[in-house]
Amino acid sequence: MVAHRLLIGLAGLMGAAGVALAAASAHGADASRLASASAMLLFHATAILAAGALLARGLLHGGIGLVAAFGFVIGAALFAGELTLRQYAGHALFPYAAPTGGMVMIASWLAVTLAAVAAGK
Repeated sequence: MVAHRLLIGLAGLMGAAGVALAAASAHGADASRLASASAMLLFHATAILAAGALLARGLLHGGIGLVAAFGFVIGAALFAGELTLRQYAGHALFPYAAPTGGMVMIASWLAVTLAAVAAGK
């Protein structure tokens, strides 16, 4: 399925960006804020891969599971993008981008729960 391949590609990009931010936070002066951005990208890249595997096995409801997986991508991108932009450019992506990304990730985790329940019917 095209959506699954797209999710795998996005997870790979998120993982690579997460490692790059981890290196920047470890080696850059006053770049400690990037550690949380790195963690969000790496953790949610793994969550996307897991959601794809669960979707392929029918353990998550297809539509809800895909929405959750893409929510992980959007939420982590908003959160990490905001923190990275603040670190390097000194301004925000847009007002409340990081909290919005966090809320999208929370909603996505709740959607995974709903998708698991819906798949069991």
